[in-house]
Amino acid sequence: MPSRNEPHFPDFSTFIDRVNSAEHARFTTARPALRVGAEEFDGMRAHIQSLYAGIETVPHSFVDDNDQIFDCVPIRSQPALRGATEAPPAPPDAPAAPGPRTASQGVPLRPQLRSDRIDKFGHAMACPPGTIALRRITLDELARRSTLRNFFQKSPLGTGRHPRLSPPSVQAGIHKYAHAFQIAGNLGGHSFINIWDPTVGSQIFSLSQHWYAAGSPVQTVECGWQVYPGKYGTTQPCLFIYWTADGYQNTGCYNHDCSAFVQTNPNWAFGGTLGPVSVLGGAQYELEVAFYFNGGNWWLYLGGTSASNAVGYYPGSLFGSGPLATGAASDVDYGGEVVDNTAWPPMGSGMFASSGWQWAAYHRDVVYYPTAGGGVQASLTPSQPSPNCFTCEVNHADPPWNEYFFHGGPGGTDCA
Repeated sequence: MPSRNEPHFPDFSTFIDRVNSAEHARFTTARPALRVGAEEFDGMRAHIQSLYAGIETVPHSFVDDNDQIFDCVPIRSQPALRGATEAPPAPPDAPAAPGPRTASQGVPLRPQLRSDRIDKFGHAMACPPGTIALRRITLDELARRSTLRNFFQKSPLGTGRHPRLSPPSVQAGIHKYAHAFQIAGNLGGHSFINIWDPTVGSQIFSLSQHWYAAGSPVQTVECGWQVYPGKYGTTQPCLFIYWTADGYQNTGCYNHDCSAFVQTNPNWAFGGTLGPVSVLGGAQYELEVAFYFNGGNWWLYLGGTSASNAVGYYPGSLFGSGPLATGAASDVDYGGEVVDNTAWPPMGSGMFASSGWQWAAYHRDVVYYPTAGGGVQASLTPSQPSPNCFTCEVNHADPPWNEYFFHGGPGGTDCA
């Protein structure tokens, strides 16, 4: 019998060796349900080899509650920093929100990775100092998407879409939203998001997130939670980030799926599950999220807005000569998105916005960071283009709610 401490998954070196030796004919013969051509397969293998090139030693690996493998990788050898001659800059504090801070009715979500969490094999679900956790990307995961470009896209049903700034002709019938936005020059913003696990069966995904965007084609940085069984193999909500520099066409990827996001904080794992989830009529678990453009980078914060809460950044250079390269976002947007083409999954808790506290999904204390500096309470406009299935209601109250909104709904087939 293997001991509890013996891993039941290949170590990082073995994983890389298997990728290097993988052959299209043997791979597809063993997986007849997958439809991936030889040329695409070679591109997928090359992407994994490139993504992990130069990572010679991994001091620790573990699995999450869904058996996804995470490898602890030295910060300086993560894909987005490979070849860099300088260390990542020190993170700044994000701007303080206006007004007094009062205790929330919601329960703050703790970071996923902590030394007191142990996986089912006895491994600590935490990384040693100087390393961060990368979710292991496998050939099987890439091959499920048929092409490498499909793997990078936000949805398997073609390119992604911004709820406001994408042209109406771009997959308007596939993406459904209930969200709240403000048109304002900004360097990012902030909200508390409560966490849910809507039932996504054969549909694609359901999420709640931030978008900071500008331009045509649109450029965005995004973060939130997402239930996406086809990607993560679980019906639990997972922490995700996404970006695009050209309207979701040829740039962009989730998490660390490509060389884009620079992670500096070891306490969070992109693509890892989040929990506990909120309870209908009971406890509400929430995650504080913020983006802030500073020093040429889009810094992401989770669980607070001090420098110690900074998780990492998207370099402004990803956006070329576009508006997000200089922090010139023009749109702050928050809320829910679901994707399918025949029957759309629930959004948030599955309850309409009118259900309110302890029943509906929410974003509260919504603040944006104007280009002049500081933080101001948002003045949001609700949008619910599919009210039969999903709704959004914006309100303002005393702290700790301030500017807030409820959103969500049961989904279904009549979501025009």
